[in-house]
Order: sequence, then C-alpha cells, then structure tokens
Amino acid sequence: MMSRGATGVIRSVVGPPRCFSTAAVRTIGTDSATAKISNGAAGFFPLNPGKASERAAVTWIRFPVMGARNASTVALDAKEQKEEEKVGTGSAGGVAGGTGGNDDKAIPWETYKANVEIDLKKHHVPVTFLDKVAFWTVKSLRYPTDLFFQSRYGCRAMMLETVAAVPGMVGGMLLHCKSLRRFEHSGGWIKTLLEEAENERMHLMTFMEVAKPRWYERALVFAVQGVFFNAYFLGYLVSPKFAHRVTGYLEEEAIHSYTEFLKELDAGRIENVPAPAIAVDYWQLPPEATLRDVVVIVRADEAHHRDVNHFASDIHYQGHELKEAPAPLGYH
Repeated sequence: MMSRGATGVIRSVVGPPRCFSTAAVRTIGTDSATAKISNGAAGFFPLNPGKASERAAVTWIRFPVMGARNASTVALDAKEQKEEEKVGTGSAGGVAGGTGGNDDKAIPWETYKANVEIDLKKHHVPVTFLDKVAFWTVKSLRYPTDLFFQSRYGCRAMMLETVAAVPGMVGGMLLHCKSLRRFEHSGGWIKTLLEEAENERMHLMTFMEVAKPRWYERALVFAVQGVFFNAYFLGYLVSPKFAHRVTGYLEEEAIHSYTEFLKELDAGRIENVPAPAIAVDYWQLPPEATLRDVVVIVRADEAHHRDVNHFASDIHYQGHELKEAPAPLGYH
C-alpha cells in the first residue's frame, strides 16, 4: 500500500477524482444536474464541490471501432438500452463479429458478390513495341513457373498472388504521392488500384488455407517479391502505360492458370475440399461452397483486373492521364 504522503502527491498532480466508464450511466442529483453528451463525443464534467446530491456523474464514453451508436449513452431507460444493444451499423450491413441482417450472421467488414459472367477469352493483341515487350516479358516468366510448380496449382496460385498484389499497391502508392505533390484529385484511380491490391491479397489469404507452402517456397516468395516490386516500381516511374500493360498480361496468364486448376479439380486429380471460411465470408458464398467455387470466383476477379489495367494503359497511350477518365470503382 502507498503511504498517505505518496497518495497526496498523486492527488495533487492528477487533480480531483474522476469517474471513467465505457457503459451508459445515469446522472445523479437534481433535475437541473443532467449531463448530455453529443453523439460520437467524449464528455468530461468536473465534480461539483457542493453537496453530493447535486453532483453530476462524470463519464468518458468509448465507442466501438465500427458501428458507433446513434443515440445518447447517458440517461437511457432500460428499454432504450436493450433496444440499442440490438442495433449496429457497418459498411457491409452489420458490425464485424456481431449480427447483421435478418439471418443473424456475422458479416466481415469488406465483402462483395463476385460477377463470374465476365468474358474470360479477351486478349489484348500487342501492336506497339512496348506492348510486345510487355507481352513477351510476361510469357518468359511463365516457363520457370511451370517448371518449378508443375501440377501443384495450389502452391502456384499462392506464388501468383504474392506477385499479382504488387502492381495495384505500387500504382496506387505512386498516384497517391503524385496527388499530394500536385494538389489534385486522382479521378478515383487511387482507390481502384488499392482495391485491386487488397482483392489480390485476399486471394493469397484464401489459398494459404488450401496449400501449405514449404519453407523453400516461402523463401522464393521473399526473393520474387523483392525483385518484382523494385522492377515494377521503376517501370511505373518510367512508363505507366507499359507497367499497366504488363499487369494486364499477367492477369491473362492468371486466367489461364486458374482454368488449368479447374481442369485438375474436375478430373479428380485435386480434391475438391470445402471452401475456406475466409473465402465464404469474403465472397459471401453459401456454407456448402467448395474449392472449385472459389477458383471460379478468383478467376473472374483476375479477368476484371485484366480489363482495368488494359484500360489504364490505353488511357496513357491516348496521351491522357488516368484522372481524366472515370475510374472503374468497385470493379473487382
């Protein structure tokens, strides 16, 4: 226990006693001594040195990260408190880890329904010199990948996604810095490219549940990402149209790889296991979804990224900046 002298020193520094609470409280005292806290704000009221019956309760209100309550958290009736606990708000229709909608299912923060009706056979025919360089650069990268992974498509997908998530992040980062330097908007392209990077990262998180990479495959990820990130960063600084064209062709190769993956699943050479829980949540799949359903959706995502990056490269080829054309927001 602390001595009385030490306690007195602490009180002199801290000040008068304060009450802290993360729950709703009822004020104490007369009708005039009522504390009100505006929505979303933290309130602090020093204790009244007068009579105890005239003192107002002091409270700090802490809201959850997502789904802040819409009503005051002070002086609520018991009925209002009970109703408030049942109500939550979130960007995806519910609070993460809570209940949302009528089916009382937890809905992750970032989810969406994939569009699998996209044309998978689109191909940008290389015409210009830069297009041909981009095309054959990507084609040359496929041969060592085929040789290393062969028919291990789960690990191939893992490696592919560690690379595919880099271009969107690099492009979005450089556009972000450009927007800051020039004090101008990006036309939504920063968000589009960062959405692409996040979508590719979720592909990786999904396939990590399916394919357990070996130690040398993890080491290979370090090496490939280190080389590819820096190469793509420099390439984007020199020629954004070339960088986006490379990404477009990378996505075309990804579509081909996932098509082969599906053939192996359909032939029974790869077990069609239940879809990982992270995939069921992220793409809002039914509980009985399988690995095949996940591969179909991931392949559709790659097709969307293919179109976005070829479109971005075409904008630069026409002598315009990306901000001059509407960004395909939400176009996974």
